[in-house]
Amino acid sequence: MVYQRVEKKLIQSRLENEPRRFIQVIYGPRQVGKTTLVRQILKDLDCPHSMVAADAVPAGDKVWIAQQWESARVKYKSNRAKPYLLIIDEVQKIDNWSEQIKAEWDKDTFEELDIRVVLLGSSRLMLQQGLTESLAGRFEATYLGHWSYKEMKEAFGLSPEEFVWFGGYPGAISLKDNEDRWKDYIKDSLLETSISKDILMLTRVDKPALMKRLFELGAMYSGQVLSYTKVMGQLADAGNTTTLANYLELLHAAGLLGGLEKFSPNAVRKRASSPKFMVHNTAIMSGISNESLETLLANGKNWGRWVESAIGAHLINQALKEKKLHIYYWREGNDEVDFVVEYKKRVIALEVKTGKSGALTGLNAFAKQFKPEKSLLVGNGGITWQEFLEMDVIDLYK
Repeated sequence: MVYQRVEKKLIQSRLENEPRRFIQVIYGPRQVGKTTLVRQILKDLDCPHSMVAADAVPAGDKVWIAQQWESARVKYKSNRAKPYLLIIDEVQKIDNWSEQIKAEWDKDTFEELDIRVVLLGSSRLMLQQGLTESLAGRFEATYLGHWSYKEMKEAFGLSPEEFVWFGGYPGAISLKDNEDRWKDYIKDSLLETSISKDILMLTRVDKPALMKRLFELGAMYSGQVLSYTKVMGQLADAGNTTTLANYLELLHAAGLLGGLEKFSPNAVRKRASSPKFMVHNTAIMSGISNESLETLLANGKNWGRWVESAIGAHLINQALKEKKLHIYYWREGNDEVDFVVEYKKRVIALEVKTGKSGALTGLNAFAKQFKPEKSLLVGNGGITWQEFLEMDVIDLYK
């Protein structure tokens, strides 16, 4: 049986049980199953449809979208008994795509044509820009993120340790018995493609080599706080801190690497803080490292960093789905809290420990200063990290 993600039921219900009202937008990183999910929906809906991809279309082509739509109209008019479904993949590759989509959608609305539209895209930044500029009030967006441990366990039988190492890329998991081949696939087919196609082709990046180096360095230091000044010291031709912060935001939008801000009630101090680098998927760390799962498990300190990154990636992916959820870290002097989770102004502090827990001075100092709703230990003596990776973070607030 083919595994079905929970988002499939939601989108299918909107297309099947509701009148034509909104364009459905599905966005998220590469290789998380957006196209597969739509094919599963099409199989169950059994309605006339066309699925086209803008991947190979020249960016400046001004008629391609209109041609696809006109073709859909001809097919719809031949059998008006059923709605017609038009799916456009990688739509953000076309210049001025949102204005063109708006014109065609509004034309169908005026002529009362029941053509329903699904847009797929892997560049969150480019999609959101077009959606908010031209398509306001005409769409619903669903974020399809990296696969969670729960999904990878149910679909492929991964153990918690395997998930921490291999992460949440379903298409790569068939290669897990040959780690060298798996690493090559992650580096060449996933990471390189995401950077070159989802960032460099769509956004002006003056120093692409610098951005790639920042990505490698950030993935290498995932789970650690580094000032931009310190990062610049390790990069040749590093530009300035604003350039690095901008590149990190692009990497975050592509679902690769984020920089968590320091928790502070003061918004200005949050933005001025040094970032805590955090991969969106631990496969990114593993793919570019010299470790193997075997050597990693034998090294307690390194293993702890991978587990912390797996927890961080789990939190980031949930925050991208749930807009009211925000993830930070906190540090003051020698006191540190790994993650601060804020949901509707309710704050929970999380500390991750894979070895003996010892004194929790960071949690205590944070609790004294900010009085969070809860202070939780993930690891020995608290919620086990294996349990936490299966949790819905919102459940912590119930």
